[in-house]
Parts: sequence; C-alpha cells; structure tokens
Amino acid sequence: MKRRDFLHQMTYTAAGLAVLPLSSMDLDSSKKMFFEISLAEWSLHNALFKKEMTNLDFPVMARKEFGVGIVEYVNQFFKDKAKDTTYLNELLMRCKDNGIKNHLIMIDGEGNLGATDAAELNKAVDQHKQWVECAKYLGCATIRVNAAGRGTAEEVGKAAVEGLSKIGEFGASMGINVLVENHGGYSSNGKWLSGVMKQVNMKNVGTLPDFGNFCITRKQGSYDCAEEYDRYLGVEELMPFAKGVSAKTHDFDAAGNETHTDYVKMMKIVKKAKFKGYVGIEYEGQKTPEKEGIKLTKALLEKVGKMM
Repeated sequence: MKRRDFLHQMTYTAAGLAVLPLSSMDLDSSKKMFFEISLAEWSLHNALFKKEMTNLDFPVMARKEFGVGIVEYVNQFFKDKAKDTTYLNELLMRCKDNGIKNHLIMIDGEGNLGATDAAELNKAVDQHKQWVECAKYLGCATIRVNAAGRGTAEEVGKAAVEGLSKIGEFGASMGINVLVENHGGYSSNGKWLSGVMKQVNMKNVGTLPDFGNFCITRKQGSYDCAEEYDRYLGVEELMPFAKGVSAKTHDFDAAGNETHTDYVKMMKIVKKAKFKGYVGIEYEGQKTPEKEGIKLTKALLEKVGKMM
C-alpha cells in the first residue's frame, strides 16, 4: 500500500476546485444536495501507514483541512483500541472540539463472516462484536463488514446469511447497523450480494455500495483485474439495501472528472433509489497526493450533487 512517486498534477487549482463541464445548465450554489458528504479514513491510508498522522488526527484534519464534519473510521488504524476507553475518550474529545459526527467504522481483519466452517464463522462473529460496542461508544450508527469466505458461491452465500444474521442481531440490540461492502470475490457480484441481503432480511443489515470495488477476481500474481462486474449495474442492484454509499475515486482528468466512473450516471442511480444518507469520500489513487485527491472528490460530489 505504498504511494508511488509522482511528478505532475499541478493542473488543478490550489483548493482542487476545478470547473467541471458536467452540464450546460447554470448550477445553483445554494441548492441543497440530496445527500451529505462524509470522509472515509482510508482516503488517508498512505499517510497513516507511514505514520505521518494517527487515527486521533483524522477527525481534526477532516474538519480543518477538508471542511467535512462527518467521518468514517477504519479499524486497522486503531486496531488494539476497541475497548480502550481512555483512548476512545480522547478521540471523542477531539471530535467534540471540532464539531465532528462519528458515523461509521470499517472493519477488516476480524475473520470471514462468510466462512463455511462453523467454528471459524462463530469466531468471526465474536470478534466483530467488540467493534459493534466500540461504534456504540463513539456514537457511530454503523459498522461496515465483509461477506468473505471460501467455497462455492452458494456455500459462501449460505454462510454469509448466517454470519450476517448473527452479528446483525447483536448490532440491533445496540442500535447499530451492519453494512456489507462490495469488496472483492463474490461480494463484488451485485446479484450475489443483493441475494444475500434478501435472505438476511433485517432492518439494520444492509449494503455500502462502493463505486469502484467490482473486481471479482484478479490476474495471477498481479493486482490487475481479470473479471470485473459492471459497476453501474452493481450499484443499482445494491442500492435498495444501502444505508451508505462509498464514492471511490482513483484518477481525475484536467477538468476534475473521475476517469473510471461517470459520476453523473452513478449519482443518478443513487438518487433514483431515493437515497438520502451519507456519501463517503474514499480517494484511493496514486497519481494525485491524498489531500488533493480528497479535495477533488469533494468538489466533484458537490458539482454533481447540485445538478440533481
């Protein structure tokens, strides 16, 4: 996850607010968007892994650097702190001092909730419970989990229904939503994941559609995608269960448009589903510095949002 060297990207304004040729219509700057913008901590993963900042710095930076007041944490960056109330109180104080609303924690590395082995599945459910409790303590509404497992699509699907139902029941007891992101493997197949959601059929268990995570399999020995699901179809299939949206970005053209995803087309799908929640900035590119990528993503969401 190391950032590559870059020698360009000075074509944007200092604030990253490029003029986007999205429509010939005049955009009303006072128009209220149908969604609110949050910031996913993964957007700063390079700086965090390099220890140029810490998880405690994240909410402060979200407000002061980017003008965002709603944040989505990643458990990797405070992995051993789920039950450390001294640490969590410090985090809460920084949030309060900066007018930050804690919304979500993205959970990785706590076991497969689609594990086909019963003991492995139950262990994964138990390991996720501490993060439900942590989310509750921090005032979050949601945790994001993965529906991963080994086996056939049918086998993993059956296991995922069981695992998500179990952690969903625990989440419901604490008023916490459990959302599954399309995050590789079977979960990046919109039809498969929407089918799992229908079988779980719980009000607090849903999806977190990510605009860019639709690679089902990768080429052997490479990160390049070998089989990719149609991202627009996938988001459309997942939106009926969505309680959040992840606005993934990688690269931008000189006008500030994302080069992999048609944001106008994608956000029309989101709006058509009558979604009115948080759309999280999740910049994951390598060519543009992280802070600049976040600003460009925010500007793009604001431009598109005010068109609709």
